[in-house]
Amino acid sequence: MTRFAMVALLLSCAALSSFAEIKGEEIEYTSDGVVMRGFLVYDDAVKEKRPGVLVVHEWWGLNDYARKRARMLAQMGYTALAIDMYGDGKMATHPEDASKFSGELFKNMPVAKARFTAALDLLKEQETVDPERVAAIGYCFGGGIVLHMARMGVDLNGVASFHGSLATQTPAEEGDIKANILVCNGAADPFVTQEDIAKFKNEMEQAKADLTFKSYSGAKHSFTNPAATEAGKKFNLPLAYNAKADKASWNDLKAFFKKVFATK
Repeated sequence: MTRFAMVALLLSCAALSSFAEIKGEEIEYTSDGVVMRGFLVYDDAVKEKRPGVLVVHEWWGLNDYARKRARMLAQMGYTALAIDMYGDGKMATHPEDASKFSGELFKNMPVAKARFTAALDLLKEQETVDPERVAAIGYCFGGGIVLHMARMGVDLNGVASFHGSLATQTPAEEGDIKANILVCNGAADPFVTQEDIAKFKNEMEQAKADLTFKSYSGAKHSFTNPAATEAGKKFNLPLAYNAKADKASWNDLKAFFKKVFATK
């Protein structure tokens, strides 16, 4: 190839890439008459249908962190929908409110399931999404939610929980769980006890679930969120960002998705 041809090729590639864009949009949907406000994002350079991923927020509500993770998933080639579990985009700025909002949903799992499945149905309807390949990830509160959705038999290829709660009052039984499960847990997270871990693993074994459980040394609660350390100091909570665990858990998610989204 001549030098001129090489330059022309590079210029044409650059021109094509300039049309590619990660596109994000605020999107509304409803659940039992409640308006939910989500964030849909995808790479418009990908022309074929691709897997879809729901992103469930921390107990603060659908904030910029959940949107950031949705964008990262879009950059990986997925269509991502960061969902609203509280309704009308409601968010908390203090742990007392966050605890109240999240606690209300954990006490009313039918409502939580309805809101989750409304978002799932919306994601499956997107023209960029292959509705046969859909998963969900969640952080803290959201991690607990996606595990509960798996327990309740929601039909997903996989769910991944990052520093989420493991305990439940309604453990899954054999045949309940359809989704593959990835748990990314901080080994130094005081909110998740060794007893919780043992009970969870036993529950998954009894349910015959396909479980991958990862524990990251030295990682505390909210270890994936760069804002966690500041929030921990502000509210005197055992929260801390851990860059090593953040990177490792994201790589574990990539491997997990490669497995659960594999075409047969």
